[in-house]
Amino acid sequence: MTEAMIRKKPGMASVKDMPVLQDGPPPGGFAPVRYARRIPTKGPSAMAIFLATFGAFSWGMYQVGQGNKIRRVLKEEKYAARRAILPMLQAEEDERFVKEWKKYLEYEAEVMKDVPGWKVGENVYNSGRWMPPATGELRPEVW
Repeated sequence: MTEAMIRKKPGMASVKDMPVLQDGPPPGGFAPVRYARRIPTKGPSAMAIFLATFGAFSWGMYQVGQGNKIRRVLKEEKYAARRAILPMLQAEEDERFVKEWKKYLEYEAEVMKDVPGWKVGENVYNSGRWMPPATGELRPEVW
């Protein structure tokens, strides 16, 4: 604004004649100054994070439990199958043992035929208990 417009008179006048104009706040005042530290709340709250984590953990543990149940059933099925087939496997092993034992006794009789007083198949330890010989003696191909 020019001086003439303020005074509503044309021309120059003394500064003393001019109305006093002073800078001041706008009508109603300035807006309050924010000086407190305010961090915006973005994202979920701590309680929401805790509940989500607890829920995920609970669901995972439930899944582990379900997997354990399935594994337990499969393991029991495997053991039941082994128990069912065990007599047949034992019979096969007994049959194999008897064949090998007969071969062993024949071999012993052939080797010890010149030894006086030797009894084929007699236990040399005289413990009174029957024990099958070590498998390696009858099956040298294993070692």
